[in-house]
Amino acid sequence: MSSKIINSKSSSEGELNGDLERISAQSANCDTLARQLRELPAFRGLLRAVEARFYCDLPMPNPVLDLGCGDGHFASVALPQGIEIGLDPWWGPLQEADTRHYYGLLTHAVGAQMPFSRNTFGTVVSNSVLEHIPEVDPVIHEVARVLRPGGRFYFCVPGPNFRTFLSVARALDAVGLSGAAEAYRCLFDRISRHYTYDDVPHWAARLSRAGLHLERSWAYFSKGALTALEWGHPLGLPSLFAKKLTGRWLIAPTRWNLALTEALLRHYYEEPLPDEGAYLFFVACKPDASL
Repeated sequence: MSSKIINSKSSSEGELNGDLERISAQSANCDTLARQLRELPAFRGLLRAVEARFYCDLPMPNPVLDLGCGDGHFASVALPQGIEIGLDPWWGPLQEADTRHYYGLLTHAVGAQMPFSRNTFGTVVSNSVLEHIPEVDPVIHEVARVLRPGGRFYFCVPGPNFRTFLSVARALDAVGLSGAAEAYRCLFDRISRHYTYDDVPHWAARLSRAGLHLERSWAYFSKGALTALEWGHPLGLPSLFAKKLTGRWLIAPTRWNLALTEALLRHYYEEPLPDEGAYLFFVACKPDASL
């Protein structure tokens, strides 16, 4: 599948709609843990592998928009079909996404001002994106505008438990250093670039204001899994250096080199959904007025 990058300020609606008609579907493997660990830092690979499982059984009516597609890695590995359009405000990741040849069209634009007409998409996916946007309500309203009646909106975000589950902060709280614990949480917010930790009722209200209906949601990523992700940040610094030097997160992504990592993390990948999780996954829809 070939793709091209369109600047939203110079693209035409006719060109976008023409590209929508020329895209074919592809499939993905549900158990992506091994591949994620070969291509991403371990903490990120674990999280993305857990999230990828959720999409395997979700209906994905075409055309599909990947809102905040980034470098395209997640969609190319996890989603059960090819993606017609990827949208992101950053040129660098879009250029990397273009090399994957997974999207029919890549669009340089912000989520609050999408260059698409009303009722264009059957599905909008936004995987671990909305928490990075300071003003998220305008983006949700744009999603509602570009979704067709009956269309689905799938997204996931960290929930309120993300901050409370952080192991270092919990340890500081346990010894009475609540100020230091909060400072650590704020530091992790900055590192993660998180602005939003809303709970399910807040997201349901936000969706409703935009004209969308929350069908269901679930929590995922246990306290132990988040601890693995938390400590993976400093342990993953060599991967950051490797990415800057070579363009790849891992220099030697061989099976023997990753066997211990996969063995340690697979427990968290295979754990059942917890009653309380650090992250929340949402399935929303745009009501069909004809029903």
